[in-house]
Amino acid sequence: MIIAVASDHAGYQAKKHIIDLLKQLSIEIKDFGCFSDESVDYPHFGAVLAGAVANGQYQRGILICGTGIGMSIVANKFPGVRAALCHDEFTAKACREHNDANILVMGARVLDEQQMEQITKIWLDTPFAGGRHENRLKLITGIEKQIKNNY
Repeated sequence: MIIAVASDHAGYQAKKHIIDLLKQLSIEIKDFGCFSDESVDYPHFGAVLAGAVANGQYQRGILICGTGIGMSIVANKFPGVRAALCHDEFTAKACREHNDANILVMGARVLDEQQMEQITKIWLDTPFAGGRHENRLKLITGIEKQIKNNY
């Protein structure tokens, strides 16, 4: 599996750290930017990555900005994207088990590098539980289709 990654300037250093972690885990990455800590607009980078996940080019992605909030908002505009803002090990595990989250979002100004590593590892290693959660994902997909048809 290739993991797509992107950040804004606030998440740039953290993104580099997570890329190093992924490489240590022998996971191939696609870096969608940004490529420095100069100020940029996060929606551009969040949208490119979320679009690549939504269209099936990548199965999963990781987004990092200052708080994770902005990237979460952008990514979840895309049909089929289930971007989860995680701030601890519990949310990382739950978003995979219950929601089959395909994009992990973290805040570089909220978490330290060690916390981000742990969250990333758990998110990568936790499978979707299926069962009753599968029906809930179908309901979400139905809502996405209804919105697309009505707006």
